Amino acid sequence: MLIDTHAHLDEQSFHLDLEAVLQNAREAQVESILSIGITAETSQAAVELAKRYPQIHAVAGIQPNYVAEMKPNDFALIEELAALDCVVGIGETGLDRYWDHAPIDLQREFFIKHIELSQRTEKPFIVHCRDAEADVVGVLKECAGDEQLNGVMHSFCGDSATAETCLELGLHISFAGMVTFKKNEELREVAKMVPLNRILVETDSPYLSPVPLRGKRNEPANVVHTARCLADLHGLTLDEFAIASTANAKTLFSIA
Repeated sequence: MLIDTHAHLDEQSFHLDLEAVLQNAREAQVESILSIGITAETSQAAVELAKRYPQIHAVAGIQPNYVAEMKPNDFALIEELAALDCVVGIGETGLDRYWDHAPIDLQREFFIKHIELSQRTEKPFIVHCRDAEADVVGVLKECAGDEQLNGVMHSFCGDSATAETCLELGLHISFAGMVTFKKNEELREVAKMVPLNRILVETDSPYLSPVPLRGKRNEPANVVHTARCLADLHGLTLDEFAIASTANAKTLFSIA
């Protein structure tokens, strides 16, 4: 059994066939899916999905590209949602220098606020990082102080030095379909060095479909392809990798 630790099931592309998508996941032995918020509205939508479907757990937060569009009470809503039992994590949060949608100082302010909310609620935070590895590591070190952090580097595509630092800070590292792409040999080398007790797997559905499904809408059932790639890199069977990564996800997100 696998856990897809990062999907966006509230996306419009799932509106017409979500029931079938969830059935596909069950048939692929994907027992749980984390549906991730990127705005106050999508975080609320993730909560509604989690209340409706036992297979889904919600994560509430405001993604860095959307912090400039926040309404005055949006983060207060995230704080309210974070207290719910069906919300198992905070995010996604982080920094993004690829898109010019929000000033980096504002992104940084709310990245820290999400981490502080994670620390108050004792629920892990999920980090979005794009072209901002050094900045993200700087914030993580600042927030960690002398303590270990409780979070995930989502859809990791950084280098080995960034991965090592994140592991030293206590974070888990999650890989999405990009690790299966033929050109990403360096990323596969990074995946090899992540300890088995700190690795997670995800789809980032409906984006980043893994090989052999590139170009198609991604969905949680497809996490098996990424898991098989990671299993091969670690010299494990798919079942062995599934047992390890699922145990990691259940412990980190307090999923029964």
